[in-house]
Amino acid sequence: MSTDSFVKEPARQLPVVGEYDVLVAGGGMAGVAAALAAVRLGARVCLIERYCALGGLATLGNVTVWLPLCDGMGNQVVAGLGEELLKLSVADLRQNHPASRFTRVPSCWQPGGCPDERHQTRYRVEFNPATYMLALERKVVEAGIHLYYDTRVCAVHKEGQRISHVVVENKSGRTALGCRTVVDATGDADICVLAGEQTVSLDTNVLAGWCYTLTHGELKLHKLSNRYSPRAERCNAVAPFFRGDDATQVTDHIVQTRAKVRQLLDRLREQHPTDDPQLIMPATMACFRMTRRIESDFTLGEQHMHQWFADTIGLTGDWRKRGPVYAIPLACLMGVATFNLLAAGRCISVDNTAWDALRAIPPCVVTGEAAGTAAALSACHTAGDVQALPYGLLRDQLRQQGVLLDRTLVTGGDQYERNTHDNAQ
Repeated sequence: MSTDSFVKEPARQLPVVGEYDVLVAGGGMAGVAAALAAVRLGARVCLIERYCALGGLATLGNVTVWLPLCDGMGNQVVAGLGEELLKLSVADLRQNHPASRFTRVPSCWQPGGCPDERHQTRYRVEFNPATYMLALERKVVEAGIHLYYDTRVCAVHKEGQRISHVVVENKSGRTALGCRTVVDATGDADICVLAGEQTVSLDTNVLAGWCYTLTHGELKLHKLSNRYSPRAERCNAVAPFFRGDDATQVTDHIVQTRAKVRQLLDRLREQHPTDDPQLIMPATMACFRMTRRIESDFTLGEQHMHQWFADTIGLTGDWRKRGPVYAIPLACLMGVATFNLLAAGRCISVDNTAWDALRAIPPCVVTGEAAGTAAALSACHTAGDVQALPYGLLRDQLRQQGVLLDRTLVTGGDQYERNTHDNAQ
């Protein structure tokens, strides 16, 4: 078919099936955190998820490592919902299961644990994705969040610089959802693109797809992945490479990853001919690391490590090494052309030097909690205008929620100054 072929779709009126203070697109860890933070402040919240489960890569992708909440030097830098949802992920574990990589909170990080041991053991867990999926769903539903599964965002309606409605499609057809604020937690900046924000896309994703097998009656996790570049480059990575914002390449990534899973299963059956190895729970979504992100007024990079910002909304360590701490400014989450839009998770404004560190579960939950809190406060105090929200109001609320906003944990660096509605001083 010629690429310039088209069909004309007639104009139609869409029913508005809901009105919300905060609409969150994407039910991964960032989206769950955003929705929970917003609903706890009394906001009317809608959470849209295109799959039929919450957790994103953590559950549907079997990326079951809740990376550290600490800096590797004995200091906890992530708390609030980050710590709450970590504990939820292993709440059902009575003991560690080494083969399947299910591990509870290290004893030194439990109440009364040895502070000296925290310098040697990082605050991390590994969880069962199936039970965590159920736990997240229960938490969201019981919180009173209006959840839409099997629903894809396909358009936004803007009035000036404000998103007034998000258009979705599901089994009910094509409908619209009214909203005062929007959080883009899609992982791919889908809302940002639809709203006309500037974005950056990568074509350097490699084959990846974690899975479990059952051999000798033992459940084992296999972290299947080609080597990738932490700076999202092709150099030192193993081809083929893929975009996460192209339908054909997304499909090819899934199909070729599953071919690697079949190869793994064939090898196991050759190695264990009498044990009948079986594949259990392959990933059921495309396991991309870094696809597309918003380009905000400020972009966080490795050069900002250990730097405090006047609009810091949370902290994170670096899961890859001990020592680094990043303060994350609100500016990385905010839309430029859309004043009631926030990004959360791996699609916030970070460059290739820091993207690999900021895409992990802890910073995704940190930015999700901050985005949901800012959205709820904006819906209540500034008619949805996130850019007009006083930072001091947001800061105080985040601290009340247990978020660590301690400058001494970041240590060093020049303070980032920007023109902001900051009444902190």
